[in-house]
Amino acid sequence: MRVLVVTAVAAEADAVVRALAAEPVEVSVPGAVLRRADAPSAAVDVLAAGVGPAAAAAAAGSALAAAAAAGRPYGLVVSAGIGGGFAPGAPVASLVVSEAIVAADLGAETPDGFVPVTELGFGAVEHTPPAALVAAVAGATGAARGAVLTVSTVTGSAERAAGLTDRHPRALAEAMEGFGVAEAAAAHGVPALEIRAVSNPVGPRDRAAWRIGDALAALTDAFRAFPFDRLPAVLQEGTVSP
Repeated sequence: MRVLVVTAVAAEADAVVRALAAEPVEVSVPGAVLRRADAPSAAVDVLAAGVGPAAAAAAAGSALAAAAAAGRPYGLVVSAGIGGGFAPGAPVASLVVSEAIVAADLGAETPDGFVPVTELGFGAVEHTPPAALVAAVAGATGAARGAVLTVSTVTGSAERAAGLTDRHPRALAEAMEGFGVAEAAAAHGVPALEIRAVSNPVGPRDRAAWRIGDALAALTDAFRAFPFDRLPAVLQEGTVSP
């Protein structure tokens, strides 16, 4: 099983690589450099794609295309990193795994409020990872299960946080890349998952309260516990109809 892990920035990629047994080797793909390392029963490529859904989609799509062209396609794509957590379900330094990956601000503002782009007749706003995969990762890592919101503007007020949870009651975390990664994975027919370590509460912006170091340490712990050895069986289970 080959797994592509996509982060936004190098510090997040470093946190993932620290969890892997082998010394990583740098491999060039169009527009980016990824680090390739082995984990038990899996080959893992870690890519720092840049900040935001567009950068994440572009870099992930490039890596997926390069792998397919080389005859070594990925079996799973994971969007990973730190992010904001919605209280009380996702406290600082906890982990969240995505039951849904949601483009929370892709749409239009109207006199009656926000309208998602799907209600305008376009595109998609949500990807749903295989339930068996979510359960396996949550069980192995201790992560809470819920929706992870992708936003292009990080929430900085209580009002916006409340608006997001009103529209997305399952939301446990917000970040900026997951939906872009999931869109790229879907275009290549590969399942996607998002896992976030919480560095700060979603709401009024207070940098002094952020615990980035603790969140990065939690991200490393998550990938040490990640059930790489079970992925083929878990993903096969997800394709079998009840």
